[in-house]
Amino acid sequence: MPAPRGTTERTPQDEAATRARALLVPLAEPEPRAAAPAPVAPVLPGRPDAARPQVRRSATEVEETGAVCPWCSTGNRPDRHFCRRCALSLAGAPGGGGRLPWWRRLFSGREERRWAGDRPRLRRGLAWLLPLVGWGLVAALVVTAVFTAPAAIQAVKDHFAKRAPVSPDTFAASRSYAGHGPELAFDKFSNTYWGPGITGDGAGEWIEARFAQPVDSLDVLVTPGVSARSNEQGQSARPSRLEALVTTADGTKETRMLTLDQGARQERPLRARDVVSVRFTVVSSFGAAADKQVAIAEIEFFGPSGSYSRR
Repeated sequence: MPAPRGTTERTPQDEAATRARALLVPLAEPEPRAAAPAPVAPVLPGRPDAARPQVRRSATEVEETGAVCPWCSTGNRPDRHFCRRCALSLAGAPGGGGRLPWWRRLFSGREERRWAGDRPRLRRGLAWLLPLVGWGLVAALVVTAVFTAPAAIQAVKDHFAKRAPVSPDTFAASRSYAGHGPELAFDKFSNTYWGPGITGDGAGEWIEARFAQPVDSLDVLVTPGVSARSNEQGQSARPSRLEALVTTADGTKETRMLTLDQGARQERPLRARDVVSVRFTVVSSFGAAADKQVAIAEIEFFGPSGSYSRR
């Protein structure tokens, strides 16, 4: 029998295919696979730091256009010293909190800035003592520099000052050999000498130079023996140590020890201000013998040039 008009004739093969499709189970589309979590990185053991507090801004908060907080970038009024949001100091902000006084800036160089709510670290043991020791050393150095600076400056000036001879006005001695008085030790001639007139090392014998006006002394030049000539050095004992007693215009007395060798002319430092007299006492001598006396051929004083006007 022919199929009705307007319909498609279905074959047995089509019906079999339809039944086969009905038996199939529909499969859903595969879902994308989630990414594998990142592995945990190794860390050193330790106490974790507390998280910084997060301050939430209120919806009704009024924006202030002034000093900007260097920590949270919040505007503040010019008269504020601490941020209205994070409560940290505005001292480091441009135009914030005003300029600190010098005494606060001096000790705030290493100040630890903390967040609001953080507690300062405790100093255990003797750690708190180290800053005090450091400041104490600094204060001691400053005090020492203040008190020693004039003396140090004067010592430098004396070291580089040009020397000029200074002549005493009068002389004295504990005793003198005939024809060899104390004035011969200051006459600028090295072939004349002073001798006490007793044999031996002459320990305790002295010769003194006196100045009518106070002078400044820098160095002294001593020529031991009867002469500066080397072939005449053995004719007498020569002082090896002289004790110089310096007397100043205000009556102050100071003792200096001059150690000499066996040479002819020997210069030694003898720095003093406003000197009115210098006494040289023999402490020990070279070449002392029972038939020799100690002798000093010449003693010359030198001071800074220009400070002594006499000729």
